[in-house]
Amino acid sequence: MRFLRPLDRYVSNEFWKIFIAFAVGFPVLVVVIDLTDNLDKYLNRNLPMKQIAMSYLYWIPDSMFMALPAAVLFATVFSIGGFTRHAEITAAKASGISFHRLVRPIFISAAVVSIIALGLGELVPITNRRRAELLEERKFGDDDNRYNFAYAAENGRVYKVQTLSLERGELDQIEIERKGNGPSYPSYLLTAAVGSWDSVKTRWTLRTGEIHIIPDSTTDIVVSYDSLRDNLLEEGPHDLLATARDPAEMRYRELERYITALERSGGDANELRVEKALKIAVPITCIIIAIFGAPLATSTQRGGAAYGIGVSLATTILFLMLIQITKAVGGGGLLPPVIAAWIPNLVFGFLGLAFLVKTRT
Repeated sequence: MRFLRPLDRYVSNEFWKIFIAFAVGFPVLVVVIDLTDNLDKYLNRNLPMKQIAMSYLYWIPDSMFMALPAAVLFATVFSIGGFTRHAEITAAKASGISFHRLVRPIFISAAVVSIIALGLGELVPITNRRRAELLEERKFGDDDNRYNFAYAAENGRVYKVQTLSLERGELDQIEIERKGNGPSYPSYLLTAAVGSWDSVKTRWTLRTGEIHIIPDSTTDIVVSYDSLRDNLLEEGPHDLLATARDPAEMRYRELERYITALERSGGDANELRVEKALKIAVPITCIIIAIFGAPLATSTQRGGAAYGIGVSLATTILFLMLIQITKAVGGGGLLPPVIAAWIPNLVFGFLGLAFLVKTRT
């Protein structure tokens, strides 16, 4: 295989040494800073040190996920910058090896990192949920009630609730509406004064209400009841409490289902659609940022390591700022969410290809 040639292995090894150092070092730094800021809060919750330590272990995938593009950039700039300073690029060109051919292993390595990032992005929601459990975030939330909200469940059912009490595990003044398509699958409206959660059997029991069955536009069948079991709503009080779930705690498919449910409830899901698109865009950034950084790194000989650090930090900050701006633009509906999420990649990809074409080979 051509990729296993000695030069390719040498270039790849230089890239991976720097990449691993940054990809591992950055999460450790973030953990230390966060632990310093929040240790008193966790100790006031009477959390054991072992539990706190495990929560930070589960947080490493999340802190590493956003650091991967920056790690690729640093590895690209410093590895190519080293080749430039030691005249290895000049020697390669003298041997008939173009710059584009020389950096090919770096682009391939960046593509491998993108695949790793895609897998890590699906792991992060699982570890974030586990971390929230260890830190007992829900137990120490600010409010145990939710008022006047709608929730779109499966099978086209929409729940409208006046009050949710987490302490009592109850819903007050409930309406459940399901749209049908004819007599064989009729629409219905179910009302209940109270809904109680059974934490053992994990189901809701509704009490004192009526069911309006509407098989067509002219018929309305009304049935009163004292109590009935709702076996279709599997979400408990904790699941219904939050006004919006954190995208960081949802995998791609879960986020997609949640967006659908939120839009069925009449909510605005633009911000969540941007977050969903970013779950794909951020891993692809690893390839884009390598293309952008490779031609810039050839000029690091002007200022040595300091120039390389400056280029990497400036690019990282600019990229993160652009992501925040496009998230706001997409969330506000000024641009389609998917386009807004991909704007940073399009901008840096275009600039990177332009720089790469102009680089002397």
